[in-house]
This record gives sequence, C-alpha cells and structure tokens, in this order.
Amino acid sequence: MKAAIVDDELFDGHVKPGHPESPARLLAARRGLSDAASVLGDLWEPRTLAQRECAPEELAAVHSEQYVERTLARIAHGEGHLDADTYFSAGTGRAALAAAAGVCDAATSVLHGEADVGVALVRPPGHHAEIDRAMGFCLFNNVAVAARKVLAAGARRVMILDWDAHHGNGTQHAFESDPRVLFVSLHQWPLYPGTGAEVEIGEADGLGHTINLTMPPGSGPADYRAAFEQIVEPVGTDAAPDVVIVSSGFDAHRWDPLTDLALDPETYAWMTRSASRIARGRVVVALEGGYDLEAVRESLASTVQALALPEGDAPLAQPPSAASPSTAVGEMLRRQRRRLAPFWPVLR
Repeated sequence: MKAAIVDDELFDGHVKPGHPESPARLLAARRGLSDAASVLGDLWEPRTLAQRECAPEELAAVHSEQYVERTLARIAHGEGHLDADTYFSAGTGRAALAAAAGVCDAATSVLHGEADVGVALVRPPGHHAEIDRAMGFCLFNNVAVAARKVLAAGARRVMILDWDAHHGNGTQHAFESDPRVLFVSLHQWPLYPGTGAEVEIGEADGLGHTINLTMPPGSGPADYRAAFEQIVEPVGTDAAPDVVIVSSGFDAHRWDPLTDLALDPETYAWMTRSASRIARGRVVVALEGGYDLEAVRESLASTVQALALPEGDAPLAQPPSAASPSTAVGEMLRRQRRRLAPFWPVLR
C-alpha cells in the first residue's frame, strides 16, 4: 500500500498556550501513525510529500481573493485572533499554507495513481473556514481547496466525507451548488457552529449533493453503522467518486471533552473501510478536530490500519454493533432517505 504522507514540523509552529487546538494533538496523531506502521510492516509503504506553500490562486479557488490577501497580511507578524476561537501565532502563516498545500498534494497523488491512499497530519484544521472568514480554529479550508485542486486536475466527481463531530459549514458552503462534489457530513446536533440541518441538501445544480446526517448526543457505533449502511455507502457508491477526501475529526470519540458522541477506534476503522469501498481504495484522510490525545492516537492508528489491511484481517475484524440504531437516529435516517430519494433513486 503506497501512502502519501503529509507531515512537517511547520505544523507545530501554530500554537497558543492553553488552547485546545494545540501541537499536542499532532504529536498524538504521529504516535498513532507510528503504531499503525508497526502493525502493518511491509504492507505499508509511506512516502512523506515535500513541504510547500499553497499558492494564492489555489486558495482563491475556494476563498475570496480579498480574504486570502487580508488574512495572509494579518497573520504575517505577531499573534492574535481572527475570531473569538481562531488564533494565530508567529508560525501560523507557514503552517496554514503548508496544510492546505499538503492536502492538495496528497489528493492529486492519489488521483494520479502515484499513491494508493493519503494521510495528511495537518494543522490548523480547515472545515469551518468560510469563503470570506476564519472561524472555529480554521483559517483556510484545506479539504475544500484540495477538492478544487483534484477537479482541476481531471477528477469528474469528488466525495467529501466529514465525520468530525462539528458540522463542516465552510466546506458545505463552498460546494452546495456544485454537482461534481458530494458532501456528506455526520455531526452532533445541536452543536457548534449551528449549521448542517437535515433540510440543507444543496442549491441550484447541486441540489441533493449535500447530505447532513444529524446525530443526537450519545450516538454511538450502531447509529453510525446504520447511517453508513442506509445512506452514506449507497449514495457514495452511486456517485462513483474518483477520490474520497475525509475531513477526519476524531472528536466524535466517546472520550472527547468537547462533544457528546460515543464512537470508538473500531468504528473509525469501519467507516474508513466504507469510504475505501466507495472510492475503490482512493481515500485521503485529512486531520480536522479531536481533543482527547489518546483518542486521537488510537483512532488515527485504526484508521490507517483500515486503509491498508484487507477486510476481515485482524486486529480490526469486528465491525461496529449491528444492533438497531436509536429511535431518534432511525427516524432521522428515514426522513433523510425520503428527502434525498428524488435525487438518489438508490434510496427508494
């Protein structure tokens, strides 16, 4: 399994003491990647991509030129905040540009067959960043910029799968009118940023290509398995994306201090294998949230193992519980199937 890896010490330079979005998160992810590599052995052929800065025109494929110019100028020196939650420090500018470029390069490597899969251990995260503003710890929308990059590189269809516990509002707004991008988000509801309601299913030509699966607090493995089996995998398979880019937040883990969901590392592995089936192996996993360090480590290790090991192989042979989802999740899935069936006959 040839893997395009994105990691660089630049990402550690984005730091504000006491803030939950800290370099310690990346250290935990690196340990998880190392754990997975020790299990996979010769099955895993990692190649760390050369670090570069994302070009302004690449960022402008998602963000307004004015926002890019204003943000780069503001974060060029010193430290401060772009909004109440989103800080910058002396190392933020280089980190943010390298993060966006890294996800772009991992995705294009997978698209062109230079790598089988991609793993982007990047920060700051990106999925809350809007076209014209930073928010929610995010400056530039790494995954959205990468999706635009692979479309420009020849992809016909891209699927963005966002399993961060918080809704990827910036990603949704970037593509809600674009039928070439299928955006699927599973997120705690209600929760910051307050977007991602069931009725948000896209606009204009993109109607039906935004799918929000609102998971009540306490939702766990059986609920996520039902969501994948009933909606995510059928629609994703029907869409036949050239690549799946995962906004991989690990804050839906049961140990996360900022959320109230109940996933475990085995569920992340199972969701990763579902994404792999959808894209016939062409998956790029990009780090988003996740604020319990051991949960990040274990979940990233399970995710990487799932990218490389054949289905059924130990240590991830057991799928999430096949028990019925909660009543609330079951009803939400029925509503969404009815709502989306006019656009996706596979749901009828």
